[in-house]
Amino acid sequence: MPVVRAHMPVVHWWGSVMTTGERGIGRPGHVLTALLCAVAAAGLYGCSDAGRPEPSPTPTPVPATTAPPATTPPAASGLSPFTGLPARSGPVLAVKIDNVAAARPHTGLGAADVVYVEQVEGGVTRLLAVYSARLPERVGPVRSARESDVELLAAFGRPVLGYSGAQTALDPLLRAAPLDPVTESTSPGAFRRSADRAAPHNLYLRPGRALDTVAAPQEARDIGFRFGPAPAGGAAVPAETVRYPAARYTFTWSASDRTWRVAMDGRPARDTATGPLAPSTVVVQHVTVRPSRFHDVTGAVSPYTETVGSGTATVLRDGRAYEARWSRTAAASGTAFTTPDGAPLAFAPGQVWVVLAPRG
Repeated sequence: MPVVRAHMPVVHWWGSVMTTGERGIGRPGHVLTALLCAVAAAGLYGCSDAGRPEPSPTPTPVPATTAPPATTPPAASGLSPFTGLPARSGPVLAVKIDNVAAARPHTGLGAADVVYVEQVEGGVTRLLAVYSARLPERVGPVRSARESDVELLAAFGRPVLGYSGAQTALDPLLRAAPLDPVTESTSPGAFRRSADRAAPHNLYLRPGRALDTVAAPQEARDIGFRFGPAPAGGAAVPAETVRYPAARYTFTWSASDRTWRVAMDGRPARDTATGPLAPSTVVVQHVTVRPSRFHDVTGAVSPYTETVGSGTATVLRDGRAYEARWSRTAAASGTAFTTPDGAPLAFAPGQVWVVLAPRG
């Protein structure tokens, strides 16, 4: 079962989208100049499918004297800036997680506050899970970091990053980044190998021990999310499917518990400890995915996912899909999600999945 960490004052711890009717069976600090060396090239991959239901008619404007639905500001006392749920401030731990078929089912993913889906070599994906309010006993399987992780995680300040390692050429970039890295070589006591799976899909991180290796991990801060009542409009959708070149995610609305059940490559996804993966909000964020200057051992170029900039998104909450825009001005900034007319688009309180989907 996941362990709920009591946040007491202790020093040493803490691309394309298709809507279908199918059921998913399916330091703060400087921006690294090294990131600017990435090759500017055309975006990788991407396809698109039509089929989203027509949105509901635009509602009659409310009188000017009526206040719009309030969203939860990140500074609200006792609420997590990542989930909008009651939580004491705690340190931030991010873990890079394997996501090929041999790595499933995952462990500890259900306890994450935020889960990011990122494209890697070969068109498959890996997950980046972020924890603060709750720490499970173990998380995994853990895999290697990528260049894109540096830019993405800069919004969290200086988080702790647990990963299995990285290619030699990328190591200097990770060491210079605003991160506290925890790897099997630097902190072996924070990891364990499981005997029930073959390497490399059997490495697991023990979050509590990982945070113990960092003298003063930074606590959670605003990353741009807002929580509150759903906006007007949107289109009722039974399911939403996001396709990568070699991976597929389907999020199916479950009215009984008001969550989106996750399926990966046509099979229901679950956590070995908590059961079905079921976020309250899913954000399909359309981003540029281009070649980086790094490649894997086979020579395949590693994709770079750009998360600074702006673009469109689809926000799934409460059984409806809302068209949105996203904007992030710098790596150290959070990402704002708004309605097409510029109002903050509130998420439903609970776990959030951000699917970084290649632009069509």
